[in-house]
Amino acid sequence: MSESCNSRHFSWLMKSCFPNPHDGNCKSSIRASATRNHHLHHHRQSQSLTTSSTTLSSLPDDLLLECFVRVPSDSLSTLCFVCRRWSRLLHSPSFFNLRRHQNRLHNTVYALTPSASGFIASTLTFEPLDYTIFAWNTRIYVPTDYVFLGNLYEYLPQSRLASIGPRIFVIGRYATLRYDIWTDSIISLSRMLAPRKKFACAVVSGKIYIAGGSLCAAATVDEYDPDSNKWRVVSRAPRLRYGCTGASADGVFYVIGGLKIDGPPTGAADAQMYMSSMDLYDVEARVWLRSRAVPGGGCVIAACAAVGFIYVLTSHAVEMSFWRFDARRRHGGFGEWSRMKTPQLAQPVRLDGSIKFSLVGVGNKVMLALMKNGRVLRASDERFVWIYDTVAGDWSCGPDLPEYIPRATCVNLEC
Repeated sequence: MSESCNSRHFSWLMKSCFPNPHDGNCKSSIRASATRNHHLHHHRQSQSLTTSSTTLSSLPDDLLLECFVRVPSDSLSTLCFVCRRWSRLLHSPSFFNLRRHQNRLHNTVYALTPSASGFIASTLTFEPLDYTIFAWNTRIYVPTDYVFLGNLYEYLPQSRLASIGPRIFVIGRYATLRYDIWTDSIISLSRMLAPRKKFACAVVSGKIYIAGGSLCAAATVDEYDPDSNKWRVVSRAPRLRYGCTGASADGVFYVIGGLKIDGPPTGAADAQMYMSSMDLYDVEARVWLRSRAVPGGGCVIAACAAVGFIYVLTSHAVEMSFWRFDARRRHGGFGEWSRMKTPQLAQPVRLDGSIKFSLVGVGNKVMLALMKNGRVLRASDERFVWIYDTVAGDWSCGPDLPEYIPRATCVNLEC
């Protein structure tokens, strides 16, 4: 792949900028223009070619982004292979911010699960304007490098997923992988500074932040920069948490729930109780905001962010409750809790650790998936994928996960 492009790569994108000579409305103007400029043709021909080539290869980034944002979604993957510069711009936060501003982003939930030859990726696409939901589409990805993918059965279910543009980052205790849906490739990245398990993870401003999830690691917040492929410690955490979950909204990293760990950060630390609270870390200011308690107590079993709010699912033995936290810092209601409607299951679900809850924000929707003992949970033909409409404030049944998707880990991809 070359570092930059030439006029030949760019010609198809510029065709719409020139008039069609076969158009009857413009034939006369084209004929007149040709007559006036005929005597200058030979003098300017070489200069025009040189200028055109130079201009196309030296267009500023902001102009290229304005062109790229109008390219159909199914053609973006092809543009990544033109040159390194185009690939860098297409993966930049600025590109996706422009597409979001023009309502061109597509939300797709990915459910990843390991297979004998690699992993299975099931996708559920939501339309960008009305968020129409389609059925799950499944494909098997067979990697070429088995060095770091040989233990996916043990690795993937215990990892955390984060998405940035068309890339899914699979972050595990001893390895970090990146799956690019545009290039259909998976590579190994720098692993975490210290092994973690069941930790909080979220993306803020194009970088990944993690906290908690270890009895042996110090109480820190670590940051991963995809551009430099490096991890670093950015802050000390106010407390140790294990089994927590993460979310982000308006520049704040939320570390929610988990087991409260007393004592020094050693393997003998004592996990005392579930914490129905969350810590708020301001990424830009590098300061911790006041911690917030989840109303009603209980343990946090899942959480996600959607349209400026943090949605939290909590439990009391067999009873669940669903809460919304206003995370809009520039809004007068910041910090307010509201109890929302809980999904009505046909029968009580015993929350004994054998059931895995996955809560994913998808535009103005929230998707809840339940799985048990490494398989999709099914009972009395009830659907255990639920979609919450944040505008209507109501739940509806979503399309079932395929039966051959055991131990799936879900993430929303916005690109």
